[in-house]
Amino acid sequence: MAVTFESMERRMPKIEKCLAENGIGSLEEARQLCLDNGFDPDEIVKGVQPIAFENASWAYTLGCAIGLKKGVKSAAEAAEAIGVGLEAFTIPGSVAEQRNVGLGHGNLGAMLLRDETKCFAFLAGHESFAAAEGAIGIARNANKARKEPLRVILNGLGKDAAYIISRINGFTYVETDFDFFNSELKVVREVKFSDGERAAVRCYGANDVREGVAIMQKENVGVSITGNSTNPTRFQHLVAGTYKKWAIENGVKYFSVASGGGTGRTLHPDNMGAGPASYGLTDSMGRMHGDAQFAGSSSVPAHVEMMGLIGMGNNPMVGATVACAVAVYESLNK
Repeated sequence: MAVTFESMERRMPKIEKCLAENGIGSLEEARQLCLDNGFDPDEIVKGVQPIAFENASWAYTLGCAIGLKKGVKSAAEAAEAIGVGLEAFTIPGSVAEQRNVGLGHGNLGAMLLRDETKCFAFLAGHESFAAAEGAIGIARNANKARKEPLRVILNGLGKDAAYIISRINGFTYVETDFDFFNSELKVVREVKFSDGERAAVRCYGANDVREGVAIMQKENVGVSITGNSTNPTRFQHLVAGTYKKWAIENGVKYFSVASGGGTGRTLHPDNMGAGPASYGLTDSMGRMHGDAQFAGSSSVPAHVEMMGLIGMGNNPMVGATVACAVAVYESLNK
């Protein structure tokens, strides 16, 4: 596997510095270290999002090799090491570098692998399959390294969309009915579309923001990530912000991650009359509730690449980080 990837010439100085700091001779050596330990990060990354770029595979390869070199003691520590590898791939001066998005992804993965986090939610317009890709990656791997299973939910706008995505992906569709007068959420039925690991992912469709917040409260969500793909001004950012206000007022620990829009994304500055001073409304909304803000699309690899990170959607990246961290942990604990 030749070492060639997107924007290689701009990335290599930081990558070479990271390799030297961690006692790894080259990216080829990093890959061989992973293969010698029984796993291939490229297969894991492409298994989560098949259209991910080559730089995504190499970034995760570097991160995994760092974890192996460090001899990490837990999957959460492995995720943090992977974040160091991802950060090395950020292009100097880019939005991704300025926000330390690589380290952010590593830290998010670590949260999901620690038992303190009980439930993780993808907040997204359900037309986006990126949330499904990320959810599958987490459901398949996170519980291998946890004492208590992590609950993973999708929470989005539209009951029909939630049903369709559940059926296609083998998730469990949870149909709810929200009593707007009494602010009460009732579960009407649950439809399990598989018997495997995917069935552990519970997929909710909401009629509006209030129902979406009630779903978050019901599941006791501790960490979530918003997508920007569909209806960002109608649902996901509003649910995250409203739930955060409730969580603060009620002493609930909640960490909100915004899959930040960035230039060229939906609701572009030009369309909003905001001009060059703004990254766009989706990005601005994320700043209002996000404890951490990523850069670029929740789903489109090219857009995350454009923000200076790697060519992989932010939501699938969450799944890839968890999957790779568990692979590192398991290889060191055979």
